[in-house]
Amino acid sequence: MKIKLKYLVPSLLVFSSGSFAASHAVEARGDAMGGTGVVSANYLTAPFYNPAIVAIYRRSDDAGMILPSVGFTYDDPDDITGTLDDIGGLIDQLSGGDTSVAPELQNQLDNLAGTEVRANIGGAVAFGIPNKYMSMNLFGKTYAEVYAAPAIETSGATVLQNAQRSTVDIVTVAVTEVGLSLAKYQTFLGQHVSFGISPKLQYINTYVYEASLENYDITDADKNGKGDTAINLDFGALWFYGPFRVGFAATNLISQDIQTARVASNISGKSDLQYAYQLGPQYTVGVGLVGDYVSVSADLDLNEEEHYTGFDDNTQMLRIGGEVDLRQMKLRAGYKKNLAYSGSENTFTAGAGVAILGLEVDVAGSYTNSNAMGAYINFLASY
Repeated sequence: MKIKLKYLVPSLLVFSSGSFAASHAVEARGDAMGGTGVVSANYLTAPFYNPAIVAIYRRSDDAGMILPSVGFTYDDPDDITGTLDDIGGLIDQLSGGDTSVAPELQNQLDNLAGTEVRANIGGAVAFGIPNKYMSMNLFGKTYAEVYAAPAIETSGATVLQNAQRSTVDIVTVAVTEVGLSLAKYQTFLGQHVSFGISPKLQYINTYVYEASLENYDITDADKNGKGDTAINLDFGALWFYGPFRVGFAATNLISQDIQTARVASNISGKSDLQYAYQLGPQYTVGVGLVGDYVSVSADLDLNEEEHYTGFDDNTQMLRIGGEVDLRQMKLRAGYKKNLAYSGSENTFTAGAGVAILGLEVDVAGSYTNSNAMGAYINFLASY
């Protein structure tokens, strides 16, 4: 079955959504506010940012649920998908005897060398029960990270041989987690504080796939899977005085070092494919003013988080966002930047929420450039 490589990454994401994963928040309210939430989340979204906020709620809040939240982002800074589509056509022309396209094919192969594309897809659900004794939130979260990197051959006698021996190597890590956030508010030495923990069960799937530059079979994408189960823990704390808040969150306190399956290459002489992925602790501080009608906050990751070995995908995020709450209508905007790389681009976010009779729909979008965008949506109900 031949399929143009232009659709390779989107197709894999559709496949990955069936085995969802988790290590990041996928939640339209926070994503519209630059991804902030360590102090600005509410008792429903708190498990995805800071479990201590599960204990912070209005007196009128008896219960609530998110069912569901979904989101998708992609980052293709070098327009790999477009280049791959062009290369497929050039290979066909050169194989058919049209040698005039050889220089253009070589140029396109050179453009692909050292590039990579990243895409994420995920979803979440939550059921919150706030109370003065021990507030609880039962949540589930799923998140997949897909990376694709061209491996360009250079040792062939001709450009056609190099193109036919070049591949796109794709690795997916998908983590599904289910947990229970428990939080307690109290006054200590005249200070208002809350603490929360989220014990959770994680199921981690990895997939490795190699595609030629000419075609690939999407039905083979799940043949190189490997699954692991782990127990993990999140922790959060919050201090506040009136609208002023300071928070701290620690996620995935039990580090998981994950190895994908080892897969033999379809290209003779090429090394086997195997990748390492680290799901490690992330420590984040937040500060902000959270009022009834206006909220402004900022979150900063204290440590640089590593993901795949062999990919430039480390993250250490600065996030800033705000919300204007008009009760039935909420307007949000934000900004975020990856501090792990000096040349990383700025990402801007925006969104809105509409609430009617206890039901709310939140939508959000993010924009880095024309090859890096995202979209999110939540459905919430509170009683």
